[in-house]
Amino acid sequence: MLWTKVFHILFVTSWFAGLFYLPRIYVNLAQSQEPAATTVLLGMAKRLYRFMFPLAVLTIATGLVLFLYYGIGTGQGWIHAKLLLVAILVIYHVWCGRLLQHFQAGTNRHSHVYYRWFNEIPVLLLLLVLILVVLKPF
Repeated sequence: MLWTKVFHILFVTSWFAGLFYLPRIYVNLAQSQEPAATTVLLGMAKRLYRFMFPLAVLTIATGLVLFLYYGIGTGQGWIHAKLLLVAILVIYHVWCGRLLQHFQAGTNRHSHVYYRWFNEIPVLLLLLVLILVVLKPF
Protein backbone atom coordinates (compact mmCIF):
# COMPACT_ATOMS: atom_id res chain seq x y z
CA MET A 1 0.00 0.00 0.00
CA LEU A 2 2.95 2.35 0.44
CA TRP A 3 3.52 2.38 -3.33
CA THR A 4 -0.14 3.17 -3.84
CA LYS A 5 0.20 6.08 -1.41
CA VAL A 6 3.28 7.34 -3.26
CA PHE A 7 1.47 7.29 -6.59
CA HIS A 8 -1.67 8.80 -5.06
CA ILE A 9 0.35 11.74 -3.72
CA LEU A 10 2.12 12.11 -7.08
CA PHE A 11 -1.17 12.16 -9.00
CA VAL A 12 -2.83 14.54 -6.51
CA THR A 13 0.12 16.93 -6.74
CA SER A 14 0.13 16.83 -10.54
CA TRP A 15 -3.64 17.25 -10.80
CA PHE A 16 -3.55 20.23 -8.45
CA ALA A 17 -0.79 21.84 -10.48
CA GLY A 18 -3.27 21.88 -13.35
CA LEU A 19 -6.14 23.03 -11.14
CA PHE A 20 -3.98 25.94 -10.00
CA TYR A 21 -2.61 26.91 -13.41
CA LEU A 22 -5.62 26.51 -15.73
CA PRO A 23 -7.65 29.30 -14.07
CA ARG A 24 -4.54 31.50 -14.28
CA ILE A 25 -4.61 30.97 -18.05
CA TYR A 26 -8.28 31.98 -17.90
CA VAL A 27 -7.27 35.25 -16.20
CA ASN A 28 -4.96 35.97 -19.11
CA LEU A 29 -7.58 34.93 -21.66
CA ALA A 30 -10.15 37.24 -20.08
CA GLN A 31 -7.66 40.12 -20.33
CA SER A 32 -6.32 39.27 -23.79
CA GLN A 33 -7.16 41.63 -26.62
CA GLU A 34 -4.65 40.26 -29.11
CA PRO A 35 -6.01 37.48 -31.37
CA ALA A 36 -2.59 35.81 -31.61
CA ALA A 37 -2.17 35.76 -27.83
CA THR A 38 -5.70 34.44 -27.41
CA THR A 39 -4.98 31.60 -29.84
CA VAL A 40 -1.81 30.64 -27.94
CA LEU A 41 -3.56 30.79 -24.55
CA LEU A 42 -6.49 28.72 -25.81
CA GLY A 43 -4.06 26.10 -27.09
CA MET A 44 -2.27 26.03 -23.74
CA ALA A 45 -5.56 25.74 -21.84
CA LYS A 46 -6.84 22.95 -24.06
CA ARG A 47 -3.63 20.91 -23.76
CA LEU A 48 -3.48 21.44 -20.00
CA TYR A 49 -7.08 20.37 -19.52
CA ARG A 50 -6.50 17.23 -21.60
CA PHE A 51 -3.40 16.50 -19.50
CA MET A 52 -5.30 17.03 -16.24
CA PHE A 53 -8.08 14.55 -17.01
CA PRO A 54 -6.01 11.34 -16.70
CA LEU A 55 -4.35 12.76 -13.58
CA ALA A 56 -7.77 13.27 -12.00
CA VAL A 57 -8.79 9.72 -12.93
CA LEU A 58 -5.55 8.27 -11.53
CA THR A 59 -5.92 10.35 -8.35
CA ILE A 60 -9.42 9.02 -7.79
CA ALA A 61 -8.46 5.44 -8.71
CA THR A 62 -5.51 5.27 -6.31
CA GLY A 63 -7.57 7.02 -3.63
CA LEU A 64 -10.32 4.45 -4.09
CA VAL A 65 -7.79 1.61 -3.73
CA LEU A 66 -6.54 3.15 -0.48
CA PHE A 67 -10.10 3.73 0.75
CA LEU A 68 -11.10 0.12 0.06
CA TYR A 69 -7.90 -1.29 1.57
CA TYR A 70 -8.16 0.65 4.83
CA GLY A 71 -11.94 0.26 4.99
CA ILE A 72 -14.75 2.41 6.18
CA GLY A 73 -14.24 2.36 9.92
CA THR A 74 -16.47 3.79 12.55
CA GLY A 75 -15.27 7.03 14.03
CA GLN A 76 -13.61 8.06 10.78
CA GLY A 77 -15.88 10.89 9.75
CA TRP A 78 -12.92 12.79 8.38
CA ILE A 79 -12.68 10.40 5.42
CA HIS A 80 -16.30 11.03 4.49
CA ALA A 81 -15.69 14.77 4.65
CA LYS A 82 -12.59 14.30 2.49
CA LEU A 83 -14.60 12.32 -0.07
CA LEU A 84 -17.13 15.16 -0.20
CA LEU A 85 -14.32 17.63 -0.87
CA VAL A 86 -12.93 15.36 -3.60
CA ALA A 87 -16.38 15.31 -5.20
CA ILE A 88 -16.38 19.12 -5.11
CA LEU A 89 -12.92 19.10 -6.73
CA VAL A 90 -14.23 16.88 -9.52
CA ILE A 91 -17.10 19.33 -10.05
CA TYR A 92 -14.56 22.18 -10.12
CA HIS A 93 -12.52 20.26 -12.70
CA VAL A 94 -15.60 19.78 -14.89
CA TRP A 95 -16.49 23.45 -14.39
CA CYS A 96 -13.01 24.36 -15.68
CA GLY A 97 -13.75 22.33 -18.80
CA ARG A 98 -17.06 24.11 -19.30
CA LEU A 99 -15.35 27.50 -18.97
CA LEU A 100 -12.79 26.39 -21.55
CA GLN A 101 -15.63 25.57 -23.94
CA HIS A 102 -16.97 29.10 -23.46
CA PHE A 103 -13.57 30.60 -24.22
CA GLN A 104 -13.24 28.44 -27.33
CA ALA A 105 -16.69 29.47 -28.53
CA GLY A 106 -15.97 33.14 -27.79
CA THR A 107 -18.81 33.29 -25.27
CA ASN A 108 -16.90 34.01 -22.06
CA ARG A 109 -19.04 36.14 -19.75
CA HIS A 110 -16.63 36.67 -16.87
CA SER A 111 -13.93 39.22 -16.15
CA HIS A 112 -10.35 38.54 -15.17
CA VAL A 113 -11.32 39.44 -11.58
CA TYR A 114 -13.83 36.58 -11.55
CA TYR A 115 -11.10 34.15 -12.64
CA ARG A 116 -8.70 35.47 -10.01
CA TRP A 117 -11.26 34.55 -7.35
CA PHE A 118 -12.15 31.31 -9.14
CA ASN A 119 -8.47 30.38 -8.95
CA GLU A 120 -8.60 30.42 -5.14
CA ILE A 121 -11.19 27.63 -4.85
CA PRO A 122 -8.73 24.70 -5.24
CA VAL A 123 -6.35 26.34 -2.74
CA LEU A 124 -9.09 26.41 -0.12
CA LEU A 125 -10.20 22.86 -0.92
CA LEU A 126 -6.63 21.56 -0.74
CA LEU A 127 -6.14 23.22 2.65
CA LEU A 128 -9.32 21.59 3.96
CA VAL A 129 -8.32 18.16 2.61
CA LEU A 130 -4.87 18.45 4.18
CA ILE A 131 -6.37 19.42 7.54
CA LEU A 132 -8.67 16.40 7.39
CA VAL A 133 -5.96 13.94 6.33
CA VAL A 134 -3.26 15.11 8.73
CA LEU A 135 -5.29 16.07 11.81
CA LYS A 136 -8.21 13.62 11.40
CA PRO A 137 -10.33 15.94 13.56
CA PHE A 138 -13.36 13.64 13.72
